[in-house]
Amino acid sequence: MTVIQGINLLNHFFVLLLLSGAGYLAVFSSDQLHALVLLFLNAHEAVVLIWGVAFALHLLVLGYLVYKSGYLPKWVGGLLIIAALCYFTQSFGNLLFPQSKAVFTSIGLLSTLEIALPLWLLIKGVNVEQWKKRALAAT
Repeated sequence: MTVIQGINLLNHFFVLLLLSGAGYLAVFSSDQLHALVLLFLNAHEAVVLIWGVAFALHLLVLGYLVYKSGYLPKWVGGLLIIAALCYFTQSFGNLLFPQSKAVFTSIGLLSTLEIALPLWLLIKGVNVEQWKKRALAAT
């Protein structure tokens, strides 16, 4: 998913090149340049939806691992799984039903539940007793 987003940044770079006013762009009319800019911006948006599917898979696995680990509360894993489902819904919904973009984008807002993991780690941390218990059992 990181590679997808890294390559996707090229679309923004191409937009900057097209709007730079370089001399070699004089062969394009103003309308053609605007059309190309819009093409690259739309391509960026489409790739973000594809990235959302990859990120949802990541969150789904991470949520399951957090849920099963015992080092963090199960509800944190549950929120990660819900966030993954929201990313899936947003990505597939916008790809399959672009006319209902507002609905799927609002569902995607629930994906902010993923903030539960870093907040919990920042404020409370992992269950150290459980960590030591499993470390002793492994040795």
